[in-house]
Amino acid sequence: MPREVAVFDAHVPAIVLLFIAGAAVTWLLDRVIAYTGLYRIVWHPNLFRASLLVCVCGVLGLAVYR
Repeated sequence: MPREVAVFDAHVPAIVLLFIAGAAVTWLLDRVIAYTGLYRIVWHPNLFRASLLVCVCGVLGLAVYR
């Protein structure tokens, strides 16, 4: 994947697009976790959500830039 992607004639860094995709995936995972009730066993749900976002974006970044 190139380092910059042209979106409507504006060059956007690819990592920004990966972050947007990661946020969408994290939102879907958050809904699934909330629906199944797994947040009852998590000590701090907001911290868990933030770390889930970091992990998902990290995996996407490694998958693309490897």
